[in-house]
Amino acid sequence: MAAPRRGNTGYSCYFITASTFQKNNILQSDRMASLFVDVLSHYRRQGKYRLHEFVVMPDHFHLLITPVETLERSMQLIKGGFSYRAKKELRFAHEIWQPSYYDRRVRDAEEYFAFREYIRRNAVKRGLVASPEKYPYCSGWPEVQLDDPPQRLKPVDFMSA
Repeated sequence: MAAPRRGNTGYSCYFITASTFQKNNILQSDRMASLFVDVLSHYRRQGKYRLHEFVVMPDHFHLLITPVETLERSMQLIKGGFSYRAKKELRFAHEIWQPSYYDRRVRDAEEYFAFREYIRRNAVKRGLVASPEKYPYCSGWPEVQLDDPPQRLKPVDFMSA
């Protein structure tokens, strides 16, 4: 029997993109975006995955994440946990997510750093803020707690970048 495509990750880091249902701007309000960040932080604190970078855009999100179990399980917790809480706490009664997501395994430090910059600059590129530190729904926000880059991806001078 063949192993599943995204089985146990062996602590691989992934760049993830997931879109809202029909690219609707579901995540544009402070209530929805803040709840999404809270869901990300909740499962990170529980040790379900290592969260390295993220950005919540009005109609999608990007992550740099290292699953502890499987990538599917991490995405189920994130997307399913958010859907559950949005419907329960915010009484959101509509479809939230497109059924799939895009994932790319991060191969090396150079690729990690490129994804990190892409994530941090996403809100700036879309004209939502002037700098990543001004956007509270991304890893550039000063108060966000993140996990360090995966050890195998860290060259000696990586943290100074």
